Amino acid sequence: MDFMEKAKVRMDHWIVHNEQHQQEYENFLKDLENANCHESARHMREMIELTTRSTGSLKKALESLG
Repeated sequence: MDFMEKAKVRMDHWIVHNEQHQQEYENFLKDLENANCHESARHMREMIELTTRSTGSLKKALESLG
């Protein structure tokens, strides 16, 4: 497997991994909100947004490899 193939496989793996974590974060955010942990929930919302942006960047990087 050449470098480009490996790069695509790695990036695809990271995208899937990020998406799985994001789902976990969203589920945990609901738990925090139900427990009235508003400040922690606010930080989790920020983490979810950062993860969304990170995953978007990985998708763009993968697309740019062709």
